[in-house]
Amino acid sequence: MLRLARRRLTAAAGRIERGDPATFAEFDLFYGLTGIGALLLRRSPGSDVLAGILRYVVTLAEPRSQDGVELPGWWVAHDPDEILPTPGGHANFGMAHGAAGLLALLALATAHGCVVDGQEEAITVLTGWFDRWRQDSTDGPWWPQWITREELRTAYPAQPGPGRPSWCYGTVGIARAQQLAAIATDDPRRREVAEDALVASLTDKQLGRITEPGLCHGIAGVYQTAYRAARDARNPAIGRRLLALAARLVRHSGSLGDQVDEGGLLTGGTGVALALETTRHTTPPRTGWDSCLLII
Repeated sequence: MLRLARRRLTAAAGRIERGDPATFAEFDLFYGLTGIGALLLRRSPGSDVLAGILRYVVTLAEPRSQDGVELPGWWVAHDPDEILPTPGGHANFGMAHGAAGLLALLALATAHGCVVDGQEEAITVLTGWFDRWRQDSTDGPWWPQWITREELRTAYPAQPGPGRPSWCYGTVGIARAQQLAAIATDDPRRREVAEDALVASLTDKQLGRITEPGLCHGIAGVYQTAYRAARDARNPAIGRRLLALAARLVRHSGSLGDQVDEGGLLTGGTGVALALETTRHTTPPRTGWDSCLLII
């Protein structure tokens, strides 16, 4: 893993030197250096390689200029999905592929005493990004899944309202990242705002947007994230929603049927089973398996 990380960091440094935009495969939680950083934070927190990854993430928080336009450093030129075009590229907000994942890694590293130059400033930049793009509604605050060049120009998202409150892209994951950042930087106001946003995303109306059982897009990811957030929260309302979330998880898990072993950890029965196991205990999972989601 350390050798792989060093190769990835070297490749990223070359890309930055050329002035090319980043890619999901370079930096995100699923495929890139954020995911490797999450593993090293658990397995090798004092390593120079983790420090290198943190310095790289700090660099991603710095803006870059393209054609006279200032873009966030994690801007990618490709689409978020092959059926969802983003002309000119996009900046992603989510835990899986975007700013929330970067913020969560920096926050968790800070809380564990793993800090490099510029880390606090990078957290400020990323939390400022979420402040800038926060949208308020009668259903509570929400953030777009991503923004395009045109949306950056107009300073207004095209997304008309909140999407599903999932771990990967939704308010649940984004709010947890901001809660972690607030705890790491001892910011009680941001902590309160993040926890209030998370509570608002856990109403029955909001959860009605969730149609899948899995960790990534589904109720298992919402439950596990809320469970971890509740253990850190000053707002007891998050914890009070756990029983209802667990009941929803049980109902959704029935849709897997005989396919319980298909789809793997993120979208299949494995992740659902692990989240269900969490519901059966009053103490956190001893394995810390959910650290791969950057929620602890």
